[in-house]
Amino acid sequence: MIEEIAKLLKEKKLSIATAESCTGGLLAHMLTNVSGSSEYYKGGVIAYSNEAKICMLHVRRATLQKYGAVSEQTAYEMADGAKRKFDTSFALSTTGVAGPAASENKPVGLVYIGFANPYGIEVKKYKFNGNRLENKQNFANAALKILLEFLRE
Repeated sequence: MIEEIAKLLKEKKLSIATAESCTGGLLAHMLTNVSGSSEYYKGGVIAYSNEAKICMLHVRRATLQKYGAVSEQTAYEMADGAKRKFDTSFALSTTGVAGPAASENKPVGLVYIGFANPYGIEVKKYKFNGNRLENKQNFANAALKILLEFLRE
């Protein structure tokens, strides 16, 4: 999948940035596993804490207080912040619960993935049933699939 993404981004002269919380840099790692990735990958932010989300991605403190870090609203603002920060065609954001700790309304495996593109920002919600490492991989793969589907259109 990543080879096809790289090919399409290069061919179309498009760029991407990442804003990661629950994936901890895995998404950036995967995007840069292809030779020549500097042609399309401009950078990323691992904003694990709320303060990092606020300072580095301009997520509003009010958003975090009202909806929490793991929310559609936060994923939206993270993707928007990364796209603006790196001035890219696209940005992907991840915020979720990899596990094992969770809360009643935010279970292990829950993730919100933000996708900022030239037409706006969309957020998708997923629920996976793996352990911490499996969930992180599933979250990153889901984000890449969103990007790939858009590039194929």
